[in-house]
Amino acid sequence: MELHDVWFVLIAVLWIGYFFLEGFDFGVGVLTKLLARNRPEKRVLINTIGPVWDGNEVWLLTAGGATFAAFPEWYATLFSGFYLPLLIILVCLIVRGVAFEYRAKRPEENWQRNWETAIFWTSLIPAFLWGVAFANIARGVQINADLEYVGGVTDLLNPYALLGGLVTLSLFTFHGAVFTALKTVGEIRERARQLAGRVGLLTAVLALLFLLWTQIDNGDGKSLVALVVAVAALAVALVANQAGREGWSFALSGLTIVAAVAMLFLTLFPNVMPSTLNPEWSLTVTNSSSSPYTLKIMTWLAVVATPVVLLYQGWTYWVFRKRIGTQHLADTAH
Repeated sequence: MELHDVWFVLIAVLWIGYFFLEGFDFGVGVLTKLLARNRPEKRVLINTIGPVWDGNEVWLLTAGGATFAAFPEWYATLFSGFYLPLLIILVCLIVRGVAFEYRAKRPEENWQRNWETAIFWTSLIPAFLWGVAFANIARGVQINADLEYVGGVTDLLNPYALLGGLVTLSLFTFHGAVFTALKTVGEIRERARQLAGRVGLLTAVLALLFLLWTQIDNGDGKSLVALVVAVAALAVALVANQAGREGWSFALSGLTIVAAVAMLFLTLFPNVMPSTLNPEWSLTVTNSSSSPYTLKIMTWLAVVATPVVLLYQGWTYWVFRKRIGTQHLADTAH
């Protein structure tokens, strides 16, 4: 296996890790409107992800940086062609981070309500747009002979991509509901489990349609295996959630995300951005990669740095592993 193939796999792993971790972040943010009935319950939801949300976004930064360094042509075409949706995602992530930090800085109800509304929308919009973006990458876009995107923003809003956006939004919401049930106690835990069951059924229908569409258009034997794993994991996650086994349900909802995103990358390889104008104009791991020397240096850096990051993030989740409820909120906190 060539180094550019290795880095394609590593970038796929980084995106899978990002969607696994940030997926429940986005889901919890959406649930601040769908699940929480009062301000203390919103505080509980926000506190479940408070210690980890910023660490989860490190996976996005690393995925973007690795793409820039390992596949500069891919990075350039992707970020120029998808400029507007990626800019909207970036603005949402910035506002979302500010909302987490500033929400409790003042006690006024309007102040807190406005930041909570910001958390909801800046979780919902990226959860939808990431699905739109990756569906377009898997489907292919208008790339010319100069390896440049020549389509418009409206070309990205095709039925397949919109379905992909609905899949990621519903799947992340289900993932977040299961995570909430895993991390809370009392009434909010029970309502989260009930909501996860309803959202999960919708997710199953949407995901099955999207993955079957993907398999029919671009799939092979490997992607079919990933499809089966994703659908089976989601079905068993729903059963585990119904049985009150939140740990298993969360692990299996995460496996659904892993298998579904892996399927998209399996349908891509050896392309990184297929061209719908001419297959010969597609960006591949070969024509869009950096020099072998650059990839070699990156590989050694990854070997050294990756275990440190994984150990630190794992330790963070271990420290903040306990369940919380409204009774654990400090009375003096805003």
